[in-house]
Amino acid sequence: MPSPNTSFTELVTTTLRKRSKSLADNVTQNTALLQRLKKKGNVRPFNGGRTIVEELFYAENGTYQRYSGYETLNITPQDVITAAEFEMKLAAMSVSISGEELLKNSGEEQVIDLLEARIKNAEMSFANNLSADCYSDGTASGGKQIGGLQALVSDAGTGTVGGINSSTYSWWQNQIFDFSSNSLTPSSTTIQTAMNRLYLACSRNADKPDLIVADNIYFRYYWESLQAIQRIQSVSEGAAGFDSLKFMGADVVFDGGIGGDAPASHMYFLNTNYIHFRPHSDRNMTLIGGERQSVNQDAIVRLVGWAGNMTISNRSLQGVIVA
Repeated sequence: MPSPNTSFTELVTTTLRKRSKSLADNVTQNTALLQRLKKKGNVRPFNGGRTIVEELFYAENGTYQRYSGYETLNITPQDVITAAEFEMKLAAMSVSISGEELLKNSGEEQVIDLLEARIKNAEMSFANNLSADCYSDGTASGGKQIGGLQALVSDAGTGTVGGINSSTYSWWQNQIFDFSSNSLTPSSTTIQTAMNRLYLACSRNADKPDLIVADNIYFRYYWESLQAIQRIQSVSEGAAGFDSLKFMGADVVFDGGIGGDAPASHMYFLNTNYIHFRPHSDRNMTLIGGERQSVNQDAIVRLVGWAGNMTISNRSLQGVIVA
């Protein structure tokens, strides 16, 4: 059956295309982590390929040598670069309208109002779901989910990430501080001890954590530990609008409140120079295909899709506090 309003199908297409960039921006503005990655230029679209590849240094060049005169220098070739490979994951959301709704909302302005409301809801819903995936372990929907922080910076510090088994290659393990392993109970009086130890473990010369993301519980512990000595700061520059505190120069933010996505009783110490959000350049909140007219329903559907993954190029400089 043909569309009851042929002008509407074009309206849906042009409106969604016009708003696709806004939709993509809305996703990156939805969490402090994605905002920081965007600010650092680490929201990096890729053009295609079987996998998303992140080159990484796994060892130092061992030919450094102190010498004098005509002493022979070490010119042994060095194997110091490898790569982590991440699968492309896909997600989609639909915007639809029935023929009955079109008839009831006849007139271009009424259709636009209905369409705008549904697209706005789709933007919010897509952003919330993809932001939640950024904290995931990548196992939802049979492994079709992107690999979020629980995969990249795991509670055990180990695991196979980007095709590299960190049990075999210890340089690919992230840092952890486990309260129970250190005979401590999480509280406002112990949180700074955990943070001090993990910060040092995640630091290498000038490479230090720049973003610390916590759930409500651990953020509250840190907040309360500062209130006792009146050291609270309100910083907006690094967190781009998210409420934050400071710890050793790093922004401490919470992804909590109603519908917060950070896993309970977790605090991530992140060096965002080595974490990347990699959308496909041709599928970054864009329309998928053309008009879809149901064969047995009086309705029109448009699909908006995203493809890509989160990647990491250095796990040893990342850490997590767990209970």
